[in-house]
Amino acid sequence: MTLHLPDAHGALRAYEPRTEPLALTPGAPFTSRTVFSAAHVVADPYADTTPDAPAAVDWDATLAFRRHLWAHGLGVAEAMDTAQRGMGLDWAGAAELIRRSAAEAKAAGGRIACGVGTDQLTAGPATLAEVRAAYEEQLAVVEESGAQAILMASRVLAATAKSPEDYLEVYGHLLRQAAEPVILHWLGPMFDPALEGYWGSSDLDAATDTFLDVIAAHPDKVDGIKVSLLDARREIDLRRRLPKGVRCYTGDDFNYPELIAGDEQGFSHALLGIFDPLGPLAAEAVRVLDTGDTDGFRALLDPTVELSRHLFQAPTRFYKTGVVFLAWLAGHQSHFTMVGGLQSARSLPHLARAYELADRLGLFPDPKLAEDRMRTLLHLYGVTP
Repeated sequence: MTLHLPDAHGALRAYEPRTEPLALTPGAPFTSRTVFSAAHVVADPYADTTPDAPAAVDWDATLAFRRHLWAHGLGVAEAMDTAQRGMGLDWAGAAELIRRSAAEAKAAGGRIACGVGTDQLTAGPATLAEVRAAYEEQLAVVEESGAQAILMASRVLAATAKSPEDYLEVYGHLLRQAAEPVILHWLGPMFDPALEGYWGSSDLDAATDTFLDVIAAHPDKVDGIKVSLLDARREIDLRRRLPKGVRCYTGDDFNYPELIAGDEQGFSHALLGIFDPLGPLAAEAVRVLDTGDTDGFRALLDPTVELSRHLFQAPTRFYKTGVVFLAWLAGHQSHFTMVGGLQSARSLPHLARAYELADRLGLFPDPKLAEDRMRTLLHLYGVTP
């Protein structure tokens, strides 16, 4: 049945939804790449809360979505920015999420890595000792849960550090005490403007040198790096300079197919927010890549880039709204509500385009359900046939 979707200019255009989804089923574990999906949280829609209040989470639906990702062979990157860390989910909520998800991973036999940051500190500068202590508190929670640690970029460290040496001191201290190798996370300012100048410089070449100095000083404590700069050439150059045995996990939601496919000198693994809505299709593509069929992998994953670039368009930090919207349309949750009220962060034309692109890809297990929910949203906004 025809839907009338608004475009960016306010005009309605006819769209015929597809009637059949892609046939995607769980399969064997991956052999050629390590792949994490950063996962969103499901808000409790009945909670009497406000945007500034602590997040109210629907734990059953949140954990069910992680089981969905594990069932398709994906690892879960937990309590990251996709989970609205620092944009609705505070440290108390993140700590609860880490403990619950790590226990669920153990029960399901799924792989999990969890974000370690400093968001229990108030915004603005602190002392380096306070930054270290905040990181240490969160690292202890993650390690006690049995999950792998991801050392995330810190807004407070960015506001506090006076030089690259301050980053070397803080990260060196943390890596020396980490029980197991960690993933280092470099999140660019397009994802979080408060991270401008991370690693001590707004010059990305200088910042890269400092980042590599941190790794070179402790290569045995770094499992890999997660790079989210939306610059494929820079990621390729960086991964070629990594010490042997240190993985590069692409976080580039614009160029992930080519970066995962790799070249004659190497490839990237993946830790991606876009794999939240793409989970089953992404898993199928990686299994094709496991057979050595790079062309088949690209044939499956290249068509998804248009959707990803749409969801992650500027202001990029609001991509979470589109991710949760698609989870609702796909039937992974019963509502389109987000912690912090972030469902309001994208326009109806943006969401309509996201629906259309995802539907064309066959991402919705029940296309009729997705169509009905899209129609409900259109009616809510006053769009009538």
